[in-house]
Amino acid sequence: MKTKHLFLISLAIMAMGCTKNQTTGINTDNLDTTAIPQNDFYQYACGGWMANNPLTAEYSRYGSFDVVAEQNRKQLNELIGGIAAGNHKQGSIEQKIGDLYNMAMDTTRRDAEGIAPVKPFLAEIAGLQREDLSAFLGKSMQCGMWGMYVDADEMNSSMNILKECQAGFALGEKEYYFDTDEQTLRIRNAYVKHIEKMFALYGYENAEALAQTVLRMETRLAGAAKNNVELRDPQANYNKMSVEEFKALVPEVDWDAFFAAMEITTDSLSVGQIDHLKEAGKMLAEEPIEDIRTYFVWQVMDGSASYLSSEIYAENFDFYGKTLSGKEEPSPLWKRAVGIVNGTLGEAVGQMYVEKYFPAKNKERMVQLVKNLQIALGERIDQQEWMSEETKQKAHEKLDAFTVKIGYPDKWRDYTALEIVAGDFYYDNILRAAKFEQAYSLSFLNKPVDKQQWYMTPQTVNAYYNPSSNEICFPAGILQYPFFDMEADDAFNYGAIGVVIGHEMTHGFDDQGCQFDKDGNLINWWTEEDKANFDARTKVMADYFDKIEVAPGVMANGSLTLGENIADHGGLNVSYLAFKNATKNHPLAEADGFTPEQRFFLAYANLWAQNIRPEQVLVQTKGDPHSLGMWRVNGALPHIDAWYEAWNVTEDSPLYVAPENRVHVW
Repeated sequence: MKTKHLFLISLAIMAMGCTKNQTTGINTDNLDTTAIPQNDFYQYACGGWMANNPLTAEYSRYGSFDVVAEQNRKQLNELIGGIAAGNHKQGSIEQKIGDLYNMAMDTTRRDAEGIAPVKPFLAEIAGLQREDLSAFLGKSMQCGMWGMYVDADEMNSSMNILKECQAGFALGEKEYYFDTDEQTLRIRNAYVKHIEKMFALYGYENAEALAQTVLRMETRLAGAAKNNVELRDPQANYNKMSVEEFKALVPEVDWDAFFAAMEITTDSLSVGQIDHLKEAGKMLAEEPIEDIRTYFVWQVMDGSASYLSSEIYAENFDFYGKTLSGKEEPSPLWKRAVGIVNGTLGEAVGQMYVEKYFPAKNKERMVQLVKNLQIALGERIDQQEWMSEETKQKAHEKLDAFTVKIGYPDKWRDYTALEIVAGDFYYDNILRAAKFEQAYSLSFLNKPVDKQQWYMTPQTVNAYYNPSSNEICFPAGILQYPFFDMEADDAFNYGAIGVVIGHEMTHGFDDQGCQFDKDGNLINWWTEEDKANFDARTKVMADYFDKIEVAPGVMANGSLTLGENIADHGGLNVSYLAFKNATKNHPLAEADGFTPEQRFFLAYANLWAQNIRPEQVLVQTKGDPHSLGMWRVNGALPHIDAWYEAWNVTEDSPLYVAPENRVHVW
């Protein structure tokens, strides 16, 4: 997923796991019946779950998604651990899985090796001269100031193109380098201390001065970067040009040497963030070579810390885990080892996973649910009085053109070229895996887009919409309780997986997805008046979330989360209509003290049950395009007319929004 921009893959995250009533799917233990649903629906629907699932030391946020992910992780550990216990032919997929897992588990060996695995790279950096930098950046898997990957050309979605994107500052969000609130200052100061400690652990003198150099370099680079809201604009982040134009744009870099080191040839590419790339070029020409070396050394240290000694891992966790996210302890070693194998050989593991854990009947049921949701979204499009018939027709064409992927790929990835060698350093194997992934991405350069390619593994507890291929994808990992239950009634399934399906479909018509046509091209298909109406209506959503206080003095970012909030809104409306259509001739009865309509909204709310640390609230608010779990309920439902009817919500409710002030789109 590192080779995809966030705006290209919109995620419908979170799930929960608990015992279930086989008739309704609703677990009443999740409720907090002391809360008033009209006043705080999230607490009412999820308060029991939160009380019964306190945060453990390894989590900064523990919610419904994490419960299902834990269950999947245990299943994967059984599969991977069983393979790792045996002897397998060199080069076989079993050998690669087993050896990588065993290396990940072997902390004794890593502690004895210390920093030996990175010494050759540190020595190379120490000898770098300015004329070496371009080729070095092209070949290095550890150091970089920008990223290069291959993906569909937004203006010609049937063909792949080379793309450039901003990178090079370890904190990720540019705000961490410039904001002056107390929490950000605390994190920034701790970050400098962390860099200093890491330089000392890797044997460098003058660690304090070196840490200040790194901060200065990253701050300069981050200053020219786009923030997460700006990155959501697909038009502004698409800048196709010839290689000759690219060379003229950033003449400080020897691009012939860079591309030769990457072993690629191309005539054109798309630059994502021009100002950032130009600043990187200037830095390579202007900054003292000693400072550039220091900056690259830091990147090697930061990138290798999870694969070296226990002492280095602990320091890395102390900042990124404890200080930044509020975790108290790392995940157990076996979980980290499973994560490495899963991230490196994901589809190979996924093929084993679906064979053992994914019933065919689940896929069959999902196919029908998706069809029902498509019909409902078509009806919702027709109901929009603010849209012209011309634009509605285009919307229907896009809806009808959706590619639907369910469960697992029809074609599995080939891992033959990935070499895992047990006798080599663990870190060397990690670098080879990174090189393998880069080569896989670059193998598609200037070729037709492979429509069968998946951007998530089957065992992932998630889903996505990709605008450049106009596809929705629901991996096997998410198709289990409480998202999906073959034994539960339609009120539950439409409130849970139905809303997820509707969410992903609506991404095709959110503030980003609406800019892509039925073929996935970044082309306007709206009339000017209709697009103005759409923008005005979605601005209501952005403004509403801007006013939500997620922590004392910290407000939500309605612009950053706009796409996901629109998708939640559309998912709820579309799935509710599909639910009513499905039960029109056979209405469901009241059960467990709730009407079918009430159970629909309880099923939805339970997907977002979670406990979260204060530190993580701030991390997600700065950088996550999804709203916090609480506000995906208490922020989304006040704009759904059917929720008011189902729960008899009146003007006296703190959550009440007057009809004329509610979001009305899709």
